[in-house]
Amino acid sequence: MAHLLLIDDDVDLIPEQVRQAFAAPRHRVEVAATGAAGLKHVQADPPDVVLLDLRLPDQSGLEVFHAIREIDARIPVIFVTMAKTADTAIEAMKQGAFDYLFKPLDLAQVRRVVDEALEVGRRMRAPAVVAENLPESDVDGAILGSCPAMREVYKAIGRVAGQDVTVLIAGETGTGKELIARAIYQHSSRAKAPFMALNCAAIPENLLESELFGHEKGSFTGADRRRIGKFEQCNHGTILLDEIGDMPLALQAKILRLLQEQSFERVGGNETVQTDVRLIAATHRDLKTLSAEGKFRADLYYRLSVFTVHLPPLREREEDLPMMVKHYLKRFSRELGREVHEIAPEAMDRLRGYSWPGNIRELQSVIKQALLQAHGSVLLPSFLSELSGSTAEGAALANVNVDLEAFIRQRLQPDSRDLYAEAHGQMDRFLLAAVLDYTGGSQHQAARLLGIARQTLRLKLRDLGLRVTRSVEADDENEP
Repeated sequence: MAHLLLIDDDVDLIPEQVRQAFAAPRHRVEVAATGAAGLKHVQADPPDVVLLDLRLPDQSGLEVFHAIREIDARIPVIFVTMAKTADTAIEAMKQGAFDYLFKPLDLAQVRRVVDEALEVGRRMRAPAVVAENLPESDVDGAILGSCPAMREVYKAIGRVAGQDVTVLIAGETGTGKELIARAIYQHSSRAKAPFMALNCAAIPENLLESELFGHEKGSFTGADRRRIGKFEQCNHGTILLDEIGDMPLALQAKILRLLQEQSFERVGGNETVQTDVRLIAATHRDLKTLSAEGKFRADLYYRLSVFTVHLPPLREREEDLPMMVKHYLKRFSRELGREVHEIAPEAMDRLRGYSWPGNIRELQSVIKQALLQAHGSVLLPSFLSELSGSTAEGAALANVNVDLEAFIRQRLQPDSRDLYAEAHGQMDRFLLAAVLDYTGGSQHQAARLLGIARQTLRLKLRDLGLRVTRSVEADDENEP
């Protein structure tokens, strides 16, 4: 249930509109007619979001806002004003308010802005708990795992959280990079200040600069008012720029300047804005390679990678999988109203045999899909239809025919590059397929025959795009 507090002396129209937009039982709306009454509510029972009128009978809305920030700077505050110029509201935005709305309220806009504020507030408050063992309580934001790679991640969080430096979190899509960023934020000296996360790949290029740095009225078509960007709005807080490898090169220069000088200009403006923000960046791309290719600024890469946390993919965390499956089974059973308490060994074997290209996000999706099909108290293999036709189905790679000599002669051209790596890739393609065919699909036996780790074999299979059609991973577990 979302808890909203409206501080407004209009006791008739505005409260009715807000209650209409945020109806019970999903929302709880409380109303205070004065600033003093509103602050008592905030102190006694902190709301998830505050809607605050700029003009109150006992004090200004800006004074109330400052008092709320003193109580808890993480509470998103949305101003409501009659004044179309809204200079005071813009000033409040510069000091950290979430947004401002005009009266009479547009209910669709109110819902959109409040929903965004609720999500921002949730990210700040949801604890990113490190759980090396299965947590007793159903924790939504738990970082699960006790494998050696995850223990190194926990050590890295502990080393860097208290240091006010830029952090780069590197890992594949779906590995939980935002959870790691939130853990760093929550254990830092800025834990009581705002935290905001933006996905650079999800925002159109022409809007991303305005979203980050704001814009002046009239700076481009549709800019009908000044907008305060996230770096100004999140002053003294922490910002996560997810998928920063997808950021346009032109915008990277502005990010570099912000890191160097903690200052910037809004789009269309010439006023230098000072800010104090800790930046955490995350990416699934290899920024070092991109910078060498000229696709990412090398100077920005060096500034971002002052401290790098490498998050392992799920396929490299085989020993953590049973604990994660049990955790999500318990959590999603409660959410979906299912009474599934355990997983059949055969079903667990199928999950172990899958390569999880979508990582933890895909695991969560598969567990949810299985629970929706489940009946009874045990999760059976037949409920895992999402894995049908995947590598969890099995062994025997399709026949791979490679004429290595013909391939090399065909590639002997004046403009050819990287022929050495390409030839080795073609040889691996033939060799791995032949060895797995010989072992009947057993990756354990194939890895032993090749003299490499089984995890190395899996990575090579993935990189070469070779798929298995019937899993023998359960048999592998019993092999010497």
